[in-house]
Amino acid sequence: MNVIIGQYVPGKSVIHKLDARSKVIFTFVFVFIVFLANNFITNILLSLFILFTVFLTRINLSYIFRGILPIILISLITFIIHIFSTEEGKVIASFMHYNIHEQSLYNGIIVALRLLYIFTMASLLTLTSTPLEITDGIERLLKPLKRFNLPVHELALMMAISLRFIPTMIKETERIIKAQSARGASFTSGSMKDRFNALIPLFIPLFIGAFKRADDLAIAMEARGYNGSGGRTKYRTSLWTLADSAALIITALLAIVLAIFKTY
Repeated sequence: MNVIIGQYVPGKSVIHKLDARSKVIFTFVFVFIVFLANNFITNILLSLFILFTVFLTRINLSYIFRGILPIILISLITFIIHIFSTEEGKVIASFMHYNIHEQSLYNGIIVALRLLYIFTMASLLTLTSTPLEITDGIERLLKPLKRFNLPVHELALMMAISLRFIPTMIKETERIIKAQSARGASFTSGSMKDRFNALIPLFIPLFIGAFKRADDLAIAMEARGYNGSGGRTKYRTSLWTLADSAALIITALLAIVLAIFKTY
């Protein structure tokens, strides 16, 4: 399973050169913007905007598509669950003992697309920013909260490490599944109780591996003299440029355009 979120692809594109702060702000605001896309026109506009952003990153489109395949599958499952668990609008079709309602079908498509949009843009953040840049960007954005004794540096570092280790944890899960399958375990057959019980031998080594990896990381950081934010200096400091301001203005314009076409 190829998951791209948490991975970094080196490059010199316009998106790569943006300050991590503007990209973090954009990603955060984008999570709310997607809720303005509630009809055909707004979803087309949002899709074109995402494709244009992907084009600007100069990252191979097929690489991104392979990375979001698991999310497409999750979106599809979400869509199926939605249309069979809600009853809104008139009945347009029946499947076995379940009715498919017109409004439920429409809402299911919207929910699945929103999930796909958010994951794609969040992936672009990590694909075009190193974990160090993201940590520095989040820390600088949260800097005012230091007045309230919030451990800003530790919080930013924790978020960056969490993003970085998502692909690692997925690969670890695949490795354990293959090892358990080789021993005769089955995760796709049997009753729901059997499938749930089959997950226990999966989760236990996964959590043990995660704790061991966290312990190794903590030892490595201590060995290098890491002691939190106290007395730390930065070798490279990012600068907010005109392009960052332009990116946020474009984000605001996108929200305005979607809000206008939302009522169509």
